[in-house]
Amino acid sequence: MNQKYIVKLSQSDRERLEKMLASGREDVRTLTRARILLKSDASEGGAKWSYAQICEAFDVTEVTVSKVRKAYVEQGLEAAVMRKKSMREYVKRLDGKAEAHLVALACGTPPEGHNRWTLRLLQERLVALEVVESVSHETVRQTLKKMNLSPG
Repeated sequence: MNQKYIVKLSQSDRERLEKMLASGREDVRTLTRARILLKSDASEGGAKWSYAQICEAFDVTEVTVSKVRKAYVEQGLEAAVMRKKSMREYVKRLDGKAEAHLVALACGTPPEGHNRWTLRLLQERLVALEVVESVSHETVRQTLKKMNLSPG
């Protein structure tokens, strides 16, 4: 594969990667990326391994090696080694007031014709009482689990 991105590690980057590997406290993906960078190092004293050698040694694809090298050259060591933070924002369906209402419902008596509350019954009741506009039974389950409650 054509080496478009040539990795030349500074002494401090090389020491940091070696320290990271020696400690072994990072996740496997991070350690693999660190090894890829160390073996890709084309600076003086670097390993200068080819794509094929790296792929064979670490059981990764050439695309992975290319992406790690590209990230290092364009964005630096942190971007190449560490996992990118998620940009997704999660919106909570149930705020504190709605959670309190849910707990009160779950602790109360179940509706006529039922021996106990089910997640779907709680979901329907929350919507019927207009506590929330819509909510899934899974959100109800997770909220009750967080509160160490069960709908029984």
